[in-house]
This record gives sequence, C-alpha cells and structure tokens, in this order.
Amino acid sequence: MAAVRTVLIILIVILAGAFAWLSFQWSRTDTMTGTGAPYGVAFDLVDQTGKPITQAAFRQKPTAVFFGFTHCPEVCPTTLFELDGWLRLVDPDGTRLNAYFVTVDPERDSTEILGQYISNVSDRIIGITGDPAKIRAMAKGYNIYFKKVPTDNDDPGGDYVMDHTASVFLLADGGQFKGTISYGEDSDVAAKKLQNLL
Repeated sequence: MAAVRTVLIILIVILAGAFAWLSFQWSRTDTMTGTGAPYGVAFDLVDQTGKPITQAAFRQKPTAVFFGFTHCPEVCPTTLFELDGWLRLVDPDGTRLNAYFVTVDPERDSTEILGQYISNVSDRIIGITGDPAKIRAMAKGYNIYFKKVPTDNDDPGGDYVMDHTASVFLLADGGQFKGTISYGEDSDVAAKKLQNLL
C-alpha cells in the first residue's frame, strides 16, 4: 500500500512538472510568434480618395477590417451595411474606432468605383485598393483567402466573382489581433465584440 502511494506521488510530481514545462513552452511560443505584436504585414496602398495608406492606419486606434469587392452580390454589401450600424451604435461620434474595406479585386475596384460603392452605404468605412501584386501580398499577410471564380465556365476570361474570406477582422489599438466577426453573426454579439475593442 505504501509502495502504491509512493508511485502515485511520483506520478503526480512528474505530471505537475510536465504541465509546468508545457505552460512555459506555450508562453514562450506566444512571445516568439508575436503575440502582442501588430497583426498582418506592412503594406503600401491607396485609400478611396487616392491618398497613400500603410499599415500605420491599422494601429492608430481600434480597427475593423473587411476584405471584399464591389461586384459582390450579397456578402459584401450586407457586411458593410451591418458594420456601419454597429459602428454607429458603439461609437456614435466616430472618433474611437476605424473601419476599412480592402478590395480583393483591384483590377475592377479603382479608387473612384470603391469610393462610390462605400459612400452608398457608409461614411464611416474607408476603402483600400492599389496594385494587384501589393493587394495579394497584403491579403496573404493577413491570412485572407481569395480566388477569382468565372461566372461562365465556357468563357473563363469573361465575367467573374471573387470567392473570399467573409469575416471582419478586429484589431486592438496598436494593431494586435483580437478576433473576428463572422458573416451572419448575431448583431448583438457583433456589437459587443466591437465594444470590447474599446
């Protein structure tokens, strides 16, 4: 009986040690992978008015970022409309939260088209476009999936839509990743997530 008790104590000590070691490794991994560091990558693009915009814009205050395109039939206009409503609810004066719509279709989404599209829905959200290669690099750095999908299989060079990640990315003051708002998420939950950024 004493031998069994001794074995159990030794096992508990070993397990406690293993748990402590794993906890240390996890915290060390978080530090090494940049937890606390700004999310994403550096970029050099333009906003809907043609003014240069960089990653610094995402670090000035809490920020919501959505990737989409102006020819989007449903997801993008719905998300922009809902995001505008959440912003007005959580930040009525428009001074505490930034919001951006980054096109994944820069070949069609010029500054003028992007500006008209967004202004039809919101004056709180800023559009971002630019060189297609730079957009691809930015999207990849933010872990955004997007792919051109022809609408006519017989004419792959014709009209198309963009299949893309449909979540709103939430960044804290300083650019740290804080979560997402999924497409179709409950409005109260989405507003609460934005409120938590503040």
